[in-house]
Amino acid sequence: MTGTIPIDTAIFPASEWTGQTELAELVRGSEQALLARFAPLVRRQSVTLDMSSIERIDAAGIAALISLYVGAREAGHCFTVVNPSPHIAEILALVGLERILVTRNVAAKSHSSPGFYRSAA
Repeated sequence: MTGTIPIDTAIFPASEWTGQTELAELVRGSEQALLARFAPLVRRQSVTLDMSSIERIDAAGIAALISLYVGAREAGHCFTVVNPSPHIAEILALVGLERILVTRNVAAKSHSSPGFYRSAA
């Protein structure tokens, strides 16, 4: 899934996941807010999470990403992540999710910007 993101995809920065301005971890306890916010949304549209501010992830965070991916696929939509830190990208690669979840080479606008974005490719 490393490539372009469909035009109708909304990109959400980490601060919009839970309403926190400084979300730096996707770990047990914070994953429930992510699921509550995005599980219904991935059933309605394609979603990309901007993980640039996430510095730490654990098994609960990985499970939440998998759950969102499966929910989106079952509804016929895409779920991807962009801008993972090198550490997060390494963890996602280690568990075999980087090639499934991480999209590269996109010029994106966040969901808070007006409208949607077009991919660079």
